[in-house]
Amino acid sequence: MGILVQKFGGTSLSTPQAREHVIRNVKRELASGYSLVIVVSAMGRRGEPYATDTLLDWAVQNGDSLPDREKDLLMCCGEIISATTLCGLLENEGIASTVLTGAQAGFMTDNNYGNARILDVRPERILRELREDKVVIVTGFQGQTEAGDLTTLGRGGSDTSATALGAALHADMVDIYTDVNGILTADPRIVEDAKPLTYVSYTEICNMAHQGAKVIHPRAVEIAMQAQIPVRVRSTFSENEGTLVTNPEGFNDIQAGGIVDRFVTGIAYVSNVTQISVECPDGNGTGVQLQIFKSMADNGISVDFINVTPTEAIYTVFDDKSEKAISALQQLGLRPKSLSGCAKVSVIGGGINGVPGIMARIVEALSTQNIQILQSADSNTTIWVLVKKEDMVQSLRSLHAMFELHR
Repeated sequence: MGILVQKFGGTSLSTPQAREHVIRNVKRELASGYSLVIVVSAMGRRGEPYATDTLLDWAVQNGDSLPDREKDLLMCCGEIISATTLCGLLENEGIASTVLTGAQAGFMTDNNYGNARILDVRPERILRELREDKVVIVTGFQGQTEAGDLTTLGRGGSDTSATALGAALHADMVDIYTDVNGILTADPRIVEDAKPLTYVSYTEICNMAHQGAKVIHPRAVEIAMQAQIPVRVRSTFSENEGTLVTNPEGFNDIQAGGIVDRFVTGIAYVSNVTQISVECPDGNGTGVQLQIFKSMADNGISVDFINVTPTEAIYTVFDDKSEKAISALQQLGLRPKSLSGCAKVSVIGGGINGVPGIMARIVEALSTQNIQILQSADSNTTIWVLVKKEDMVQSLRSLHAMFELHR
């Protein structure tokens, strides 16, 4: 057998009972003959003592003036606590293991503290430890600059660490363990009959992640796709194998007799966005459009859902950036219109491209519920609609039912 990378999130490590399930998963894969590299996140969520958000709250409570470089030093502590805790538990079970920080594991990054990008992974030390029959536990979410300063990779960084290690080690598989049983067709907190997916393509899950599904970080999927490393998203607390993320041609290995054809794979959403529209006076669309989007960039405001015509520019920003965006436009002498409290709902599937009638079914699902579509756009694998936030839940449920994703 080859190398298997296992990534365990904060909820998988937050309690003694949860950690017992982690040990069980580790033992199972060792018994299968794999050499194991385990990537860990900080334990728990905000309020629990070692969670990353708790550490950030600590910095705020103590002056809120910690520079970004030093803040990364603080944030690295959570994963180190997780890794050493797991190492002690494995050793207690007679399983030889060792802990490496992101830096010791070979993660080289730029110096964009708090959201660093991986420049290179140099896994030689990991390989030496594996040759000594040790389980290697790596602190996720972190690396170092060429100057030796510690950095963190931003939200979802442990997922990114895991798939980057999978690529660098030419692993057989990367297992992302969470508290849900794989990737579902929709958020089960909203759509009660959401179903687990046996498989999704890299492109589909990347779009689902970008459009609000929080099971895996899109950067992690992009790395796995580039390296062609299969990823499984599965539950720490179940023996179910979860969802396999791979190329569509790999689906034949899952289902005897070929692929079950499907147009739509899942429904995702992003809430709390504001729609901004700006008319371009005097037909000077090009000049005004440049002013609009350059102003947003200069003010550090991310824009999304962009529709541009010769006479108008429409786009969205997050609600908490809307006042800043509107003020910036007004300073240019423009008169923007805005609608806050919106939600972007996405219909995602590798079978959408070139299939007549998909948009008609979306409109049918929403119009029968008297839901107004404020804006729409599409790509090869995704169709987006903007709705009022109060219509978001019914939009998700209606679209999920229209495309029979509950089956």
